Amino acid sequence: MYFDAPGKDNTQKTIEIAVQAIREYHIRHVVLATTTGYTAQCFPALEGVSVICVPHAYGFKEPGKNELSDETIRQLQEKGFQVYFSSHALSGAERGITGKFGGFSSIEIVAHTLRFFGQGMKVCVEIATMAADGGLLPPNTPILSIGGTGRGADTAVIMRAAHANHLLDTKIDRILCKPLLP
Repeated sequence: MYFDAPGKDNTQKTIEIAVQAIREYHIRHVVLATTTGYTAQCFPALEGVSVICVPHAYGFKEPGKNELSDETIRQLQEKGFQVYFSSHALSGAERGITGKFGGFSSIEIVAHTLRFFGQGMKVCVEIATMAADGGLLPPNTPILSIGGTGRGADTAVIMRAAHANHLLDTKIDRILCKPLLP
């Protein structure tokens, strides 16, 4: 499925496509990006499916803080979802170094290459890597990853995540939906 444009307006359809794929391909692990909790709150709890919500890292916008409220975290956990905070796998410390000294890093090249397919594709790979590094996703097992451009969800893929130290072993098996790029 291709959306006419990126963004939050695609969230409900992205989730419908994802849920259908979970059932069709017997997926047991979902990782989804959620900055404010909107996307995660739209996603249904599915029996037998582990849902990992990955917000921005602490300090992304403001030192020592995150954008996901404690109340939203509690609501997601009550829904049976895990909420996992981690350094961003495709930027993190390297962006801090290149921001201070200039130049570029190899991980930033990977991130920009994934953006050829859209911001959501980069997010899908990044959050799956982060969750795998946290021990929340089994390596080399098909999972569903949901990301987006700005707010909301517009990209969903079935993929096999690798740990960051084996990032190039990551495999994207199916692109379920993504926006056409402006």
